[in-house]
Amino acid sequence: MKKSKVLVVGGTGYIGKRIVKASLDQGYPTYVLQRSELGLQDIEKLQMLLSFKKHGAHLVRASFSDHQSLVDAVKMVDVVICTMSGVHFRSHNLLLQLKLVKAIKEAGNIKRFLPSEFGMDPARMGDALEPGRETFEEKMMVRKAIEEANIPFTYISANCFAGYFVGNLSQPGTLVPPMDKVVIFGDGNVKVVYMDEDDIATYTMKTIDDPRTLNKTLYISPSENILSQIELVQIWEKLIGKDLEKYNISSKSYLSALEGMDHAMKAGSGHLYHIFYEGCLTNFEIGKDGEEASRLYPEVVYTRMDAYLKRYL
Repeated sequence: MKKSKVLVVGGTGYIGKRIVKASLDQGYPTYVLQRSELGLQDIEKLQMLLSFKKHGAHLVRASFSDHQSLVDAVKMVDVVICTMSGVHFRSHNLLLQLKLVKAIKEAGNIKRFLPSEFGMDPARMGDALEPGRETFEEKMMVRKAIEEANIPFTYISANCFAGYFVGNLSQPGTLVPPMDKVVIFGDGNVKVVYMDEDDIATYTMKTIDDPRTLNKTLYISPSENILSQIELVQIWEKLIGKDLEKYNISSKSYLSALEGMDHAMKAGSGHLYHIFYEGCLTNFEIGKDGEEASRLYPEVVYTRMDAYLKRYL
């Protein structure tokens, strides 16, 4: 089967650069959006784009302030993958994605669109704490626009990025594992899904020509990466040969601490509450509108978290 031509929007970002690499590695004709507005402050982005080009990607100049340039870019490909950061999704990235949806609708040739999600499934987060709920609401606004425009889609729910949640044993405020003491959310036994970011990209690219994932959500939740925080800590303790001193934070204490945080910190910490206290990544069954990645693609050798943590020794 002839492989689809793929346009990656946001290809220099944290997940985007991995999507570009996975696309090239899997043999897809890969196009990367190069924004016309690149300035002196974007030197590292430009160098990354040129590196993509060196490895076989095609750079496509376009601007979100020039609708026709987006339409022209979209017409060059079969699949569009948007990987713009959703960390501070509010307003700006929402508007950009809605512009992209409009361009895809007008182009009329796209066989699959993957919007910028890659985290928790926003369709399951309608009761999330404020202000963190804003992120999910805006992602649902993008989904609504996609579906109203009758654009074929796949949504990617990739759960917890290992770089942010595994290397630090899920400790706020750091990216490296503790060597003496560790904070445990609740009793630490709630199940969480941890994923290597490169594996997320690999699974994502597997979906784009797969009819089984058309108009569905792909949940990247391989069984061996479904671990509690305590299990994750125990892996690290075994690797370093010592037990860490553990401090448990009750649900009540955690919620109380949220009140003194600024807007951005409160939003992110609210997401952590749903993950580590409510188990929002694992407390449901995948229905007919979803598929699980490792079941669809058993040939992918995904990174287990003991192997991931060894890099920090």
